[in-house]
Amino acid sequence: MKKLLFTLIFAFFFAVSNYAQEGMWLLNQIDKLDLNSKGLKISTGEVYSKDSPALYQAIVQLGGGTASFVSGEGLLVTNHHVAYTALQRASTKDHDYITDGYLARTKQDEIKAAGYQARLLIEMRDVTDEIYSSVKGITDPVEMNQKINLKISEMRESNKMGKEDIEVRIADMFNGKQYILFKYKVIKDIRIVYSPPLSIGNYGGEIDNWMWPRHTGDFSFMRAYVSPDGTGREYSVDNVPYKPAVWLKVAKDGLQEGDFTFIMGYPGQTTRYRTSNSIEWNQNKNYPFSIKNFKEIIALAGEKTKNDKEGEIRVANLVKGLANVMKNYEGKVAGMKKTNYLQKKIHFEQEFMNWVNSDNARKQKYGDIFPTDDALYRKLALTKDRDNVFGVVQGFGGTQLGVASNIYFIKKELLKPQAERQPGIDESVIDNFIQGMDNNYLNYFEPFDKALLVRALGMASKLPDGQRIKGLEYILTDNSRSPEEFVNDAFRTSKLNDPEYAKKVCRMSLAEIEALNDPFIKMAASMYPESEEISKDGIEFGARVQEVRKKYIDGLFEWKGEGMYPDANGTMRFTWGNIKGYKPADAVTYYPFTTLKGVIEKNTGEEPFNAPDELVRLYEKKDFGKWMDPNLKDVPVAFTHLCDITGGNSGSPVMNAKGEIIGLAFDGNYEGMISDWQFDYDLQRTISVDIRYVLFITEKFGKADFLLKEMGVLNN
Repeated sequence: MKKLLFTLIFAFFFAVSNYAQEGMWLLNQIDKLDLNSKGLKISTGEVYSKDSPALYQAIVQLGGGTASFVSGEGLLVTNHHVAYTALQRASTKDHDYITDGYLARTKQDEIKAAGYQARLLIEMRDVTDEIYSSVKGITDPVEMNQKINLKISEMRESNKMGKEDIEVRIADMFNGKQYILFKYKVIKDIRIVYSPPLSIGNYGGEIDNWMWPRHTGDFSFMRAYVSPDGTGREYSVDNVPYKPAVWLKVAKDGLQEGDFTFIMGYPGQTTRYRTSNSIEWNQNKNYPFSIKNFKEIIALAGEKTKNDKEGEIRVANLVKGLANVMKNYEGKVAGMKKTNYLQKKIHFEQEFMNWVNSDNARKQKYGDIFPTDDALYRKLALTKDRDNVFGVVQGFGGTQLGVASNIYFIKKELLKPQAERQPGIDESVIDNFIQGMDNNYLNYFEPFDKALLVRALGMASKLPDGQRIKGLEYILTDNSRSPEEFVNDAFRTSKLNDPEYAKKVCRMSLAEIEALNDPFIKMAASMYPESEEISKDGIEFGARVQEVRKKYIDGLFEWKGEGMYPDANGTMRFTWGNIKGYKPADAVTYYPFTTLKGVIEKNTGEEPFNAPDELVRLYEKKDFGKWMDPNLKDVPVAFTHLCDITGGNSGSPVMNAKGEIIGLAFDGNYEGMISDWQFDYDLQRTISVDIRYVLFITEKFGKADFLLKEMGVLNN
């Protein structure tokens, strides 16, 4: 009986019919969800259609998150934290748009969002047969992976049809069981329109991050621009607002518990079909190392930018990003341990193997899954310490080393025949790298960058014999100067602190680059053999473990039926659920709405609970305009609901049963942070900012009623 109950508990991972709120579904799967019986009041064809205008056409991938068109003039709404990098890049010590916010009263005042592009989905189709026809007869997973990557590269180019504003991605689903081609129109000119001050857009800071109750006005408005002929191109004064075929209308009705909601957006990555080996690796190795690493880097940033406003702005984006991921990982580890998730997964795999072993044909087909998977992870563990530190040196060793490593790696790869290069490396990579070079240096702050490299070298010096980074030994064993002295000399003599110089280096041949005798390029060259080795090992591990995972997925399909959704992978997904609170602990119940009253109650006058005086005044005068909820007798701020999301969904529009926008997804709750690995109906919630708070702040606080008129919310 106990085993039967356990199997039933896990059955909801794989069946549509049990808890349909679970799942980040592909758009071509939503017809199977019987949504109209769940509360959807429009047809699924109005949500997604290959042949006619539908809501999905209002939604774009933007800045690592999601945004949606809310006017016919290219106006986009997204999260404040999605727009944060653009605000940081535009800021100086004299114009701190992160802290103070920004409002463009005319289109001419809108600020360039450096490095931002919007990707608008225009086509998706299954290309599985076309992919697998290119690898017939190949049985070695590494060779097959290489051939598939070559085929994907060819298909991407042919489907672009020479258009500069078209991007094609071919994504695998279910670890390679299925391949889908996604074609996007890329809009390359994005501008900041309105962003509230940090004391609204990030109210509560890291204290409230991932927590409920939440009182954050996490929103910003941006605008998409194209050339006069509609082509997506880089920023130009001649560009005009993009006119989307579809944009979202703001809901006129209020919200209440139990209401149907749905989200479309671009969730980044989930790992719900992974084995216990992957869970153990992340719970006990990967997450703990990353948490410690990020914590130390955040502390270092604080130390090196203390009392330096320009430095604070320069490192703000990195610090915010690391803090967010760090807390997420902490929550994952806590959730895994609290729920005994690893052991439950082991038991689940035992149930799977009982099913496998009950039939000789299944045993022959699936019997080697877990032993093979275990062997791959044991091999991965042999160089874990070196690989972790190598990643720190290259990824967190400062801007100049990062730029040098990228240039050197690309140049070395381009010398190889196409078939032997790393996936995705061609001549266009150099052009793209040059194009984004200025953005690489917008985070550069020399005292911090120096400290990062000193720290990375210090970590490398502590590696045990057998896991040393050979390419750094010439620095670490140099008795004539310490690593700190090496770093000081490198920063003094290198010219790679200048992005224009770095662009020139990109155009040089490899021989010319090596002849520069730049200390950072010398480091990159010295580490390249190990970088290549680690990359190849990673590709081999990825190819072989994907083959195992695909076989596991095949077994799950055969065991549980075909009502499964693929793990998130940065492609557009649909999820639905009702507005609902939750009970995080014994005798504790959370209501699904927060209000402006809660903002005021938390206000201490000190960051991160420093509500602006004008916002306090609006509350005291009860100057709520049309944004007061008649049941709450207050302006609603945020709500919780059962939609299934993850990172990348930030900024996704939340829609009601009529397909009208009612909010923006911006977070998950701490108690449900294990959600990338498993869905918990009782605890997992999406936290969304209420569109009424967005509009209240925009009109009453920001004095930007013209944006509401553009959206059709207020009369002109």
